[in-house]
Amino acid sequence: MATGTKLVVLAALGGNLAIAATKFAAALIAGSSSMLTEGIHSTVDTLNEVLLLYGRKRAEQPPDELHPLGHARELYFWGFVVALLIFTGGAGFSVYEGIEHIGSSKMLERPAINFGVLAIAFVFESVSLFFALREFGRQKEPGDSWITCIGGNNARVYLW
Repeated sequence: MATGTKLVVLAALGGNLAIAATKFAAALIAGSSSMLTEGIHSTVDTLNEVLLLYGRKRAEQPPDELHPLGHARELYFWGFVVALLIFTGGAGFSVYEGIEHIGSSKMLERPAINFGVLAIAFVFESVSLFFALREFGRQKEPGDSWITCIGGNNARVYLW
């Protein structure tokens, strides 16, 4: 079983995958291009978690002749790739869909489906947030406040 920060990433991956499936189902049922776009965005989020897990695994490799100080920087590289994908992958498809539908826009026929997706996504994201906050609480120093850990004078970064 996964522990610590790996469990946090796995919880986020599961949550994003469930949200993506929900959005694609809503797009299929309602014929909503906005839900299709959101489904693509959530799929990109899911792939981001996979890349973070890959970077984490690469960073755990022992030093070798080519990398005598180890592979810890892999975390930062794959985190950067994830950031690029978030902004280009999800946003790029959204811009494409927006331009595609400017000339042929139509009213949303079943808005209750979108609100249902929003409620379901809230539940999945809340579960993911629970795992993240629990792990953050475990990693912070006993006397530190949450604000100090996030960004005070002695701010600490808790990546992995």
